[in-house]
Amino acid sequence: MTNADMQDQFDKMSYQQRKAMFNNAEKYEVQRHQKNLAIVKMVVWPIIIVLVVLGMLAGWPTYNVWRAKMSGRAEMAQAEQNRKILVEEAQANLDAQKLNAEAEVERAKGMAKAIEIENGKLSDQYIHYLWVRNIDKMDGEKIYIPTEANMPILEAASK
Repeated sequence: MTNADMQDQFDKMSYQQRKAMFNNAEKYEVQRHQKNLAIVKMVVWPIIIVLVVLGMLAGWPTYNVWRAKMSGRAEMAQAEQNRKILVEEAQANLDAQKLNAEAEVERAKGMAKAIEIENGKLSDQYIHYLWVRNIDKMDGEKIYIPTEANMPILEAASK
């Protein structure tokens, strides 16, 4: 059948026949498209799934290496931070010790000056003053009270 024969046949058809022919052609196209989609679903999706699984199997060792590397970096950063903290604490402790030593030197200078004012001798009154002044530094567990015979009363608990 040639194109001219087909054209003649088409021209002889009524509107209803032409409409039915196009509807049949559309139905055939839809059915063919649905079959193609079914084939694609049956073939392409399993291939995609297999490729994804193979990609994961191939990438897993690389991911493990990367994860271990990142973990090592995190541990190294943590160790560095801990070291910096220890250095800062040691420096603060050293500074505090230096300041305490300077304070002790100044305290000794003051004591020497006080002894010089007392003409090189320590009186009972001055010793009593020093004792009262340092009473707050005592541990507070025992208090010794001098008596008439200058013998302390032992084991007097402070409560």
